[in-house]
Amino acid sequence: MMNRVTLIGRLTADPELRYTLNGKAVAHFTLAVDRRFKNAQGERETDFIRIVAWEKSAEFAANYLTKGRLAGVDGRLQTRTYETPQGERRTIAEVVAEVVQALDRPQESPLPESTPAAEMLSSVESPSASSELDDTDPFAQPPVSATAAKAVNVASVERGTPANVRTAPQRRAARAA
Repeated sequence: MMNRVTLIGRLTADPELRYTLNGKAVAHFTLAVDRRFKNAQGERETDFIRIVAWEKSAEFAANYLTKGRLAGVDGRLQTRTYETPQGERRTIAEVVAEVVQALDRPQESPLPESTPAAEMLSSVESPSASSELDDTDPFAQPPVSATAAKAVNVASVERGTPANVRTAPQRRAARAA
């Protein structure tokens, strides 16, 4: 039998991180997921799906995801029953996340100021707005200097990327050379 759920949506609020009595991290958040089809009025409807993440996934969600961020969740559907203070039994369905991923970039800089990569990036001059970019090409990228490529390589090592894997700026620099 299979119980697998994969969702992509936006967080409706910042994740709530708590710890159990045993010290395990647990985070709760809700994803707003658009349906693929339109209703009779021609509008897309949205489902609000409760997500529960445990341990490292919970800490990742609490540290890196905020309200409005696009996130991907892979996990399993779980139902549970509880009793309200008024004595009513209620059943809810929620996704227990096994993998939580941020699918967009945060508004702030992703590198803390104290990392060596951030120090190297701060010393790199950014290209001016009038540099050789084609305004009609939405995917145009400024040329990558050797210092910037080195800084990106340091950042990828800090993230745990293997040294033999080249990042996108490194591949662009190699093609330009």
